[in-house]
Amino acid sequence: MSTRRSTRRTLLTSAAAVLTGAVLLTGCGSDDGDGGGDGASGKEPGTRQITDATGREVDVPSAPKKVVTLSEPTLDAALALGVEPVGATAGRGQKGVSTYLAGKAGTAQVVATVAEADMEKVAALRPDLILLDETTAVKTQVSKLESIAPTVVTAKLNEDWKKAFTATADALNKESEAQKIISGFDADLAAAKKKLGGNAGASVSVVRWQNGAPSAVGRGVGHVGSTLADLGLGRPEAQQGMGSGHSEPVSLEKLSAIDADWLVLGTLGDKADGEKAYAEAKKVPNFGKLKAERNGHVIVVQGSAWNSAGGPLAARIVLDDLTKALAS
Repeated sequence: MSTRRSTRRTLLTSAAAVLTGAVLLTGCGSDDGDGGGDGASGKEPGTRQITDATGREVDVPSAPKKVVTLSEPTLDAALALGVEPVGATAGRGQKGVSTYLAGKAGTAQVVATVAEADMEKVAALRPDLILLDETTAVKTQVSKLESIAPTVVTAKLNEDWKKAFTATADALNKESEAQKIISGFDADLAAAKKKLGGNAGASVSVVRWQNGAPSAVGRGVGHVGSTLADLGLGRPEAQQGMGSGHSEPVSLEKLSAIDADWLVLGTLGDKADGEKAYAEAKKVPNFGKLKAERNGHVIVVQGSAWNSAGGPLAARIVLDDLTKALAS
């Protein structure tokens, strides 16, 4: 039995004892050839080797049964592909999974935040595959995670969402399903673009309104920025190019920085939270002077899908919201 596999068994055994109070499981024993792999390659039966975003070669199960997703995009991607993880990360700024995914995530246990994973909880789930990406600080815990189960970092920070989705699908051995989802999305996007009419080329500002002030979000090639760009829609100058972080606070004295033909406004929660935030924003001096507010072009959205890192399910919500508002 390999050292890594022994380490995984030890970690899982210890976690089970701590959480359940049961006696420690017995040692690895004989595998009857199970741990011998396939000879020269060293791979275990029923596995395939992939190269993750960090260049690591990882042997992953060909048909994973117990997947843990430790980032918002990998959870989104897995659910889009019909894989319901046994463990997941909490949505940014939320206790449970992102609200737009709550109806699909089922009984997935929250075992991490975007800041860190709870190793004991992850191990107790006895996963056969762990997925994450660099949108979360959990990336610093990969060495510990791979002692529990094969661990794949699917994407670098600021990666194109379609590429990140495809990489997650590869780890799950569902690339063909992912291509169908992307093709369907692209077709609907092209159709929406043709219906923009007078809104063709309009500028769109995207903000998260929280704690009494806005932050600009959705820059770059994530699911928000790329969808807006592919629709031919512009962004305010302050929201162009790649961002320096997940969100960038905007001073109430400089609200003109978020001015645009259209303003998308949400929080990190659901649409009801967005409506409350909009009511709060309208009380702020100078908000009423914004072009979008004067023209009735403020779009209140389910912020958890717009204002966090996401995958195909979040991108679909973004496209649907923009189509309803600008292409109807």
